[in-house]
Amino acid sequence: MPAFTADVPTMLVMIILSSLAAALAMAVVTWGKRREGVELWALGLLLNAMAYALFASRGHIHALLSIVLGNVLLCGVFTSLAAALLQFQGRPIPWPAMAVTPVLMAAGMAWFIDDYAARVVIAGLLLGALSLWALWILFSRRDSTPGRGAWLVMAMLALQALVFLVRVVAVGGSDQPATGIMQPSGVQTLTFSTTFIELMVATMGFIFMARDRADENNRRLAALDPLTGVANRRAAIAALDRDVARAVRTRESIAVMMVDIDHFKRVNDHYGHPVGDQVLCSVVNLLRERLRSQDLVSRYGGEEFLVVLPDTDLIGAHQLARQLCESVSGARHRHEGKDISVTVSIGVFGGRLEPGDSWDMLISAADRALYRAKELGRNRVEAAVALHPPSSPSSLDSNPETLPASGYSGY
Repeated sequence: MPAFTADVPTMLVMIILSSLAAALAMAVVTWGKRREGVELWALGLLLNAMAYALFASRGHIHALLSIVLGNVLLCGVFTSLAAALLQFQGRPIPWPAMAVTPVLMAAGMAWFIDDYAARVVIAGLLLGALSLWALWILFSRRDSTPGRGAWLVMAMLALQALVFLVRVVAVGGSDQPATGIMQPSGVQTLTFSTTFIELMVATMGFIFMARDRADENNRRLAALDPLTGVANRRAAIAALDRDVARAVRTRESIAVMMVDIDHFKRVNDHYGHPVGDQVLCSVVNLLRERLRSQDLVSRYGGEEFLVVLPDTDLIGAHQLARQLCESVSGARHRHEGKDISVTVSIGVFGGRLEPGDSWDMLISAADRALYRAKELGRNRVEAAVALHPPSSPSSLDSNPETLPASGYSGY
């Protein structure tokens, strides 16, 4: 049964037009936006269109242009794709090293300009190596690339490298006389049809990579306070709501702390808001240094921070709050050769929850304790031992997770 073959000029025109259209679309969409390799990927598509235009002109233009320049441009395609992936990952692009392959391609094509089979072998090996290199660039940082677009690009690069290898074996290892690029054959059909599919699907995958990164950045920005880098109020409430539901279900303890920087307005008024911002960030860093990986610190508003402590009882949370108070009061924030010292007041609630308890009840309890700490002189810890007023004093004494006090405990 004869092998299926397609018209070579038609396939070349398809590759040229699709590459130009994709390059133009990517250039228009990303014009003036942050560089993440999209421009380099579009350049690769443009070089691909130019290379195949030279191939399609075989016999109508000088062989040096069609053969040598065409294959050099094809090297530039995969070099640009690799550079785009490096730029997307924020890695340096080794331009001098990347120029080696096009130089080798030019030398090989010029030397074997009359030997089609040798040219196929040289081009297949060099282009296959470039495809595998681009594949390795993406594979080596696969964990840092969100979404499935990266896997789509890797699959297409692996497919392209395989096709180059098949082409090398089919043409270089055949006893039959090699035909030219414009002669229809099963190998030509496989090569050009795969090139068309691979380039379009890989481009879609790269676009998905850029979109997935943008979505991830948007999600991160929506969940983080831009100044301190910790969770913002909305993200903290969502996390606390989730942890409260889990604590009610598992009967594990949970604690929250409301932390407020004392007299922070004085810092802003005396030193200016930029220094105040630095103090905020320093306090956040001191808090994070003493927290576990499962704990959450968030900026609840202004100079007030919410700390969520899963699987922590009131005694443990109270001890931690005292350590935080001591750590902040003992720290010094340098500004123009002067030390700026600040203190914090902390309200704490912790214990086991009952069905019907909610995140806002925990925050309300800790907030009441915080205001109590401020009323009693600041730079201290006050603990609320219950979400609701206890029904009897004995109920508090029988709970080993609460502090032995009437309702608040100071530091």
